[in-house]
Amino acid sequence: MNLQNSGEEKIPASLDAVWAFIADPGKVGHCFPDVVDVAVQDPTHFTATVNVGVGPVRGKFKIKVEMQPDASARRMGMKMSGGGFGSAVDLTATADLVDGGDGTTLLKWGGQAEARGPIAAVGGRVLDAQARKLIEQAFSNVRRQFES
Repeated sequence: MNLQNSGEEKIPASLDAVWAFIADPGKVGHCFPDVVDVAVQDPTHFTATVNVGVGPVRGKFKIKVEMQPDASARRMGMKMSGGGFGSAVDLTATADLVDGGDGTTLLKWGGQAEARGPIAAVGGRVLDAQARKLIEQAFSNVRRQFES
């Protein structure tokens, strides 16, 4: 099953501050919803363990993440793959930063995922709604880091 989502967050911080945050694998990893653990391997690779629940399918997913920063374009790409309890997910995502002009930064994001196994069998609308909720929560968590 293939899913696509996109959105935008307005972050109350400068472009440089937001870039420094999203380029840090430890900080980004802890923005994943329901994160249990983040293990940073190097400046562009980390593994996150997260609790996942879609309909009756619940458990822990281990996700390997490769960050693909392009500092000059203020664009962060990510390739993620992982799974758990007989299911697997592959995800690609991008986050583009744009100066909001008023001391804020717009974080424009997009992602595409492919799910296989029991989690994909839950059904398109249920899985799509849950995936969108989790993605929005992750980027909202980035924004919240700058609001406190």
